[in-house]
Amino acid sequence: MPRYNARPQKEGIVTDKDMITMSRREAKRLHILHQAVEKRMTQGEAAGLMGLSDRQVRRLIQRVRTEGEEGVCHRARGRPSNHRIPKRVKARALRLFRDRYGDFNLAHATEKLGAVHGILLHAETLRLWLKAADIPYRKRRARKHRQWRERRAHRGELVQIDGSHHDWFEGRGPACVFLGYIDDATNTVWGRFYDYEGTGPALDSLKRYIRQYGLPQSVYLDKHTTYKSWAKPTLDEQLTDQQPMSQVERSLAELGIDVIHANSPQAKGRVERLFKTLQDRLVRELRLLGIKSVAEANAFLERYLPQYNRRFRKVAASAADLHRPAPSSRELDRILCIREERTVKNDFTIVHHGTLYQLVQATRAKKVTVDERLDGTLHITYHGQELRYRAIPARPPKATPEPPVRLPAKHPWIPPVDHPWRRRLLRKRRTRDQCVAAP
Repeated sequence: MPRYNARPQKEGIVTDKDMITMSRREAKRLHILHQAVEKRMTQGEAAGLMGLSDRQVRRLIQRVRTEGEEGVCHRARGRPSNHRIPKRVKARALRLFRDRYGDFNLAHATEKLGAVHGILLHAETLRLWLKAADIPYRKRRARKHRQWRERRAHRGELVQIDGSHHDWFEGRGPACVFLGYIDDATNTVWGRFYDYEGTGPALDSLKRYIRQYGLPQSVYLDKHTTYKSWAKPTLDEQLTDQQPMSQVERSLAELGIDVIHANSPQAKGRVERLFKTLQDRLVRELRLLGIKSVAEANAFLERYLPQYNRRFRKVAASAADLHRPAPSSRELDRILCIREERTVKNDFTIVHHGTLYQLVQATRAKKVTVDERLDGTLHITYHGQELRYRAIPARPPKATPEPPVRLPAKHPWIPPVDHPWRRRLLRKRRTRDQCVAAP
């Protein structure tokens, strides 16, 4: 607020008594009142300029004449507010924040103070209290500049999917991962905890999401090996100009859902910001309830996520919902599985994950398809027709051939001195020596 001199200063000395603090609005009113006092305008004109009644203008003129320029200032200035929060409530809120919610952000802390303890505050009020009491609190970091992307206009047009690896139980329970889904148009969140991020959890979470909301038009994924295959294309794929697909990509293609792979974490910033929020809010909610297992956390999510969506859901630009109706459970089970090819041997057996399976019915197939469903069952098909089979608990042992008979090692034979070969050689040597000795 600007400061205006109340009276002329003498000898360049300025004291607090010589200064009046007033707002710009009050300074403007003071100027108009001076014009009315000096009869340069009527009180009615002054009332019209200030937006007040004639009676209130007369009151202000009377105050200026009796109190001077201070009469235009508001009477409640410098006094405590009549709507101030009692000191005991303030002390209780600060004590609760220091003891229980010290690592919460201010918005989350005020929500818990209101919901759990009945202390209704604004986050800025709590911040000012903490600052005045010199109590440390979490502050927001300055955001980096990113290119803004407009939201999709329809619900179900694009769903971002990712997994968040974090210490969700703060050491109370085993390590786990949160697989999260967020609708790009409305910020509707769905998610579930799993022991790891892999093909099985990804297919199971996709099945649960489809049953609840339907089939989205497209999904936004990163390039994790669960969601994108990095294998080299086979000869058949090269001949048909196809790229190798992961089990998740293959399942999404069969369901008619387009897959978009993000080239960086910033490209799917909506789901990344969701994880940042949940790692702040959800971790502390789990702590307050003492949750320390994946099963308990998933049960809590069924209550927590609807509340979260009611608070943070956005209104889509279009009211249309592009989620398609979900297929039957039988069809979902058939598509959302781990599918592999196996070669049929001459005895109509196949090997899958080290186990031998006997095809009960005769088939002309050289290769069959093995589907490992999410419920753990195994289905073997050929051109869409399911084949009956039975598992062979153990392979028959191979007949071990008898070890070859080893003969004793042969030593080189040295003929004796009186051997005929040696006699003949000795005789030739004597004849040669005699010839050399003759004169």
